[in-house]
Amino acid sequence: MKIPFHLVDVFAAEPLTGNPLAVVAGGESLAADLLRRIAREFNQSETTFVMPPTRAEADWRLRSFTAAGAEVFGAGHNALGAWWWLAEAGKLPLGPGPRTFHQEIGERVLPVTVGEHIVMEQEAPEARQRVESVAPLAAALGLDPQDIALQRVPCQVVFTGAAHLLVPISDHAAVDRIRPNAPALLAVLARAGAEGCYVFSLDPRRPEATAYARFFNPTVGIWEDPATGTAAGPLAAHLVNHGLAPPGRPMIIEQGTAMGRTSLIRAEVFMNRVRICGRGVIVASGELLL
Repeated sequence: MKIPFHLVDVFAAEPLTGNPLAVVAGGESLAADLLRRIAREFNQSETTFVMPPTRAEADWRLRSFTAAGAEVFGAGHNALGAWWWLAEAGKLPLGPGPRTFHQEIGERVLPVTVGEHIVMEQEAPEARQRVESVAPLAAALGLDPQDIALQRVPCQVVFTGAAHLLVPISDHAAVDRIRPNAPALLAVLARAGAEGCYVFSLDPRRPEATAYARFFNPTVGIWEDPATGTAAGPLAAHLVNHGLAPPGRPMIIEQGTAMGRTSLIRAEVFMNRVRICGRGVIVASGELLL
């Protein structure tokens, strides 16, 4: 059995930057265990299978798995890279301007606009549990408690499709110093009801950016991710909610620099709508021989 696959660098303007994603064309006839084994073979933070939809209102169905075998359901780089491949491969009826399609992810059908960029709408933001006692969190990140800066914005779990703990850090130098202890961080995330941990400072290295971030997710086996749309959306909503960014105006989240794979994620929040935007680059294509 031959199954086509492609590697897409997501939130990237040139090859070998951004967040690499394995996109597999098909998989609807394969057992979930085999999908997980294929994701393990690619060993990327996520592998996305592009399938025919099961719901009439959707154009395509996406299933995404981490290398550790966890299925993820948010609309982040896993979805954006798949839509970039669909457009590049001529799988979409595109015209001279942007066009809106619908993607089936888990139980949700969410709009996605395809043009020069991919624009994806996430679920309405939900502000969840706050972390008031930061000493265990700081220790899990390899920081001192004073490095967690609660003066302007709380340390809080925010959901727009995936629940991530957003941790404000004093400056980008402290963000770069973070060396997580995975078991300790896993315990903190479990107590907070969060999936991943998105640390950020408001002094980004790039002048066009609003925040500088890193992402760790031991709950699904991701040590560090260079670009995380399912965390950038919640962060944008969090900043708008606390008056640190204006609603309706695009903001740039810089991520991946500490890994040598700088990614620039554009996010926009207006009312209860959160959208992320980016581009991709196809860097490889081939076939799985199973």
